[in-house]
Amino acid sequence: MVFNKKAKNKQKRASGDLIVALDIGTEFVKALIAERKGEELEIIGVGRARQEVSDMHSGAIADIAGVVRNCELALSDAEEQAGIQAKQVVIGIAGELVKGVTDTIRYRRPQPDRPLDSNEMEFIIEKVQERAQGKAQRQIALETGNDEVEVKLVNSALVGIHIDGYKVSNPIGFQGRDVAVQIYTAFAPMVHIGALERVADELSLELLAVAAEPFAVSRSVLGSEASSNFTAILTDVGGGTTDIAVVNDGGVEGTKMFGIGGRSFTQTIASDMNLSYKDAEKLKVNIDHEQIKPTVAKEVNEAIDKTLEVWVAGVELALSEFDSVDHLPHRILLCGGGSSLKSLVKALEASDWQKELPFTKKVTVQHINPSEVIGVTDTTGDVTDHTFITAMGLLRVGYDTLVGSGEGDSMKEKINRLLKI
Repeated sequence: MVFNKKAKNKQKRASGDLIVALDIGTEFVKALIAERKGEELEIIGVGRARQEVSDMHSGAIADIAGVVRNCELALSDAEEQAGIQAKQVVIGIAGELVKGVTDTIRYRRPQPDRPLDSNEMEFIIEKVQERAQGKAQRQIALETGNDEVEVKLVNSALVGIHIDGYKVSNPIGFQGRDVAVQIYTAFAPMVHIGALERVADELSLELLAVAAEPFAVSRSVLGSEASSNFTAILTDVGGGTTDIAVVNDGGVEGTKMFGIGGRSFTQTIASDMNLSYKDAEKLKVNIDHEQIKPTVAKEVNEAIDKTLEVWVAGVELALSEFDSVDHLPHRILLCGGGSSLKSLVKALEASDWQKELPFTKKVTVQHINPSEVIGVTDTTGDVTDHTFITAMGLLRVGYDTLVGSGEGDSMKEKINRLLKI
């Protein structure tokens, strides 16, 4: 049994200073173990295990026992490298039924001359979350045809506050009549969250947080600065889904997901060329290899282009739903294994699909590098490319959750603490 081997590891560090990130992807499970060093996280263990085709469906867990088995393999490798067993885990949640929106609630204060205090802010935030939950419940009920579906808040973060039209970073002490609060909230069906809780339980890990994966990706590139002006479209192309987050001036405007990822490309190749899934995957991954015959490469590229057309249409549709933004960021940052396809990057750089969207400049496309993730450094040398960004973002969410119980410096951190679930 895997756990006996783990138990022999020497406890070199206090387990409270360790966080495990489990990125349960459609194609791979990735496990990162990180140690808190002041305000930084250092990755000390890395593990990865391939999923079976039947383990996941559209980014959500389909076979709990299979996923637990793969998580154990990835965790075992990470713990062996780290030389320690961690206790607290952050798990990512993806899939088309995970809904992330930024809502603005306008609150008319009955006593505009009285300075705002934290109790009043708590009341306002509660109202925003209630409204967002109702909206998510209705949307998921509509998409599933099930009015009884239960949803749960997974992430919340402050985007901005205006008092009488004036933007403030710290609302406490201000007078004014109209308070507008923008808060990003992500909700997921209870059945998905229950599956993740079960996985953590089977692995004997304490579930520190569940994070919507596009939110985790945004945390990977956003620092703790309340004044951050980071602006980009973050696109995580996984095996089963593509997750998009629009970030404007350091605030998450919203997140969208659709069910086309790397596996869709592989399945089209397999179908068009009458190949097994494994052979099609090999061809897709090695498409630029000189040993592949030109005639075979042509067929593979034709199959990829066919799926690419549908995928780009999905990106366009997802971005068109951000109707509350005046213009979209012109920088697209990619991560996830599915984004490794060179033709996918070229398709995004082409201007055809951008015409109907509110871009003010020509779109630039690049991959996120692990060295660009704020507050997380790798000591193993194994976190080498954009496929690890989501897992690194989950570490950031875990750090935010742990630090959230202490005293933060900025008002934004304190308000974000009110949002913790």
